[in-house]
Amino acid sequence: MFMMTPEQMRKRKQELGYSYEKIAELTGVPVGTVQKVLSGITKTPRHETLKALEAAFPVTRLQYQYDTTEGSSMVRESEFAYDAGDAPKKDGEYTLEDYYAIPDERRVELIDGVIYDMASPTTIHQMISAELAHILRNEVVRRGASCIVFAAPSDVQLDCDLKTMLQPDVFVVCDRSKIIRRNIYGAPDFIIEILSASTRKKDMNLKAYKYENAGVREYWIIDPDDKKVLVYDFEHGKMPVIYGFEDKIPVMCFGDGFCVDFNEIYNYISFLYEDEE
Repeated sequence: MFMMTPEQMRKRKQELGYSYEKIAELTGVPVGTVQKVLSGITKTPRHETLKALEAAFPVTRLQYQYDTTEGSSMVRESEFAYDAGDAPKKDGEYTLEDYYAIPDERRVELIDGVIYDMASPTTIHQMISAELAHILRNEVVRRGASCIVFAAPSDVQLDCDLKTMLQPDVFVVCDRSKIIRRNIYGAPDFIIEILSASTRKKDMNLKAYKYENAGVREYWIIDPDDKKVLVYDFEHGKMPVIYGFEDKIPVMCFGDGFCVDFNEIYNYISFLYEDEE
């Protein structure tokens, strides 16, 4: 049976604006005990105490397991603990409430009411992401532009609704009104996703569709295995262009000929490919 951790309770306490006194009133747990458990002073709270405290934080809570279908990265329904009157949810029915109830150490995305697991990135993935964020940030600074460069994990509430929250690998937001304290509210201008075995289908199909329809101006899909970069120029409605890791790739939404020299990035990470070459 699922039980909330003290860390999850602390997060819900902040979201609900509860004081320690309020939680004590709702649960019957002494206020001193509430404070010690939720502040982390008590390292191993008693099961009975946690169970009592949990009553102060009514949420639909999700236990989940991996779908074992080959190539699937979707989190599937396993067992739910419900508040009175709740009914089990199906794919397409999950919301941001479910998204925020998932522990922080489990990285997921919510797309059209379906929760997808995100596997830990490889070293190649991380190095490409870091280099691209660095190059783009330097270019934004050089221009004196208002754009902000982000790298995962950063939440993007793409459709400004309660059923989609994404974590693109690298992205650029030029309209600062979309940047709020908790997440990005709306479509970034430029998004880069780096493929992995578990995200390939989602990044190349579902996300491409979502990004185009949300108003993303440009979308790059980087395939480290094939050393290719697929570039969608959504803003101008052009067909996608495929580049290699040896190419200089224009950033179309910057609009003045600025290119990312991918050969420099590849030279930096090429030692990771030595066993294959």
